[in-house]
Amino acid sequence: MALEMKVPSPGESITEVEIAQWLVENGDYVEKDQAIAEVDSDKATLELPAEASGIITLKAEEGDAVAVGQVVCLIDTDAAKPEGKAAVSEEAPKEETKKEVAPSTSTPAPVKTTTYASGTASPAAKKVLAEKGIDPSQVQGTGKDGRITKADAVDAKPSMGTPGGGSRGESRKKLSMLRRKVAERLVSVKNETAMLTTFNEVDMQPIFDLRKQYKETFKGKHGVSLGFMSFFTLACVRALKMFPSVNSMIDGKEMISYDFQDISIAVSGPKGLMVPVIRNAENLSFRGVESEVKRLAIRAREGQITVDEMTGGTFTITNGGVFGSMLSTPIINPPQSAILGMHNIVERPIVRDGQIVIAPIMYVALSYDHRIIDGKESVGFLVTVKEALENPEELLMDSNVLKALEL
Repeated sequence: MALEMKVPSPGESITEVEIAQWLVENGDYVEKDQAIAEVDSDKATLELPAEASGIITLKAEEGDAVAVGQVVCLIDTDAAKPEGKAAVSEEAPKEETKKEVAPSTSTPAPVKTTTYASGTASPAAKKVLAEKGIDPSQVQGTGKDGRITKADAVDAKPSMGTPGGGSRGESRKKLSMLRRKVAERLVSVKNETAMLTTFNEVDMQPIFDLRKQYKETFKGKHGVSLGFMSFFTLACVRALKMFPSVNSMIDGKEMISYDFQDISIAVSGPKGLMVPVIRNAENLSFRGVESEVKRLAIRAREGQITVDEMTGGTFTITNGGVFGSMLSTPIINPPQSAILGMHNIVERPIVRDGQIVIAPIMYVALSYDHRIIDGKESVGFLVTVKEALENPEELLMDSNVLKALEL
């Protein structure tokens, strides 16, 4: 009996996927629930498990776009599992026959007297030209019969249109469906929104002090690190409540506002940018946020993230600082209306209480859709985030650090 395996629906509104990679070959025996392929949708990469055991016949090629419900392979469930396959694969490879070259019995060729034609380089000139990566044919010789002298080679300069001696190869690789969709969405955001970016700077010293004092105890009790994401997430939750337009979206001629905060966090995964969502972040503590960030980041990097875990989100936080970015203008994650960009932390001179001091400073950026978020609200939102980060004990922990950190 031949079982037809069809492409399952990876999520709502997804009608097509792409065969990213077959994990088995045509004619292989597969076990039930064995991963046989990786498929890309426009939101995630998912594994396709075998629905039964048997001999597989592939009906689609890698890179093919296939519709949800389309047959991509057949599994002959009546086929017996082949025996001795492992023994064959473990068989030692046949020893290659070495070809012996018989010694030459011919008499050596007579030594010829070297004569130089026009454009021929002397041995010393050849060495200089090789070091410069210049083809001798591109050099005009001044020696006898047009011979290229060492002086000619020293004076030679590569032509502006002449390739150097390095590699000039190129390769082509088809973009995955996920990467193509991300590209389309980013371009559409630039074209279809009135995107602006406002900037500010944050003195991270208060957060540094809290982490230095409590991070070991926090990790020992909760099993996760006390990172920066929990501070930024909770600071954004507080600011979103105060500026609800930032937590809104445009749908046609209507503006949709939410009374909850689902925070998307940008994560770099093996297949590209992933943006899993922390649901109802307003109900989470520092421990809750850090645990969820760790869980989602691991799933994204291991390629286990699901479409549902990346669907939705009312606001996004992206951290380019982990890659060393000093400042950027993050692009809005549609259909959201705003995104906060974090950057690297650098010791800079600032004025504090009338004195110039050195402090760990982070530049932050808020990109927003000016169609529904005015300048007053965008700037007010970012200033509110800044205030919470510079005074976390009072504004994020209700002046009770031990209770907030559940220690």
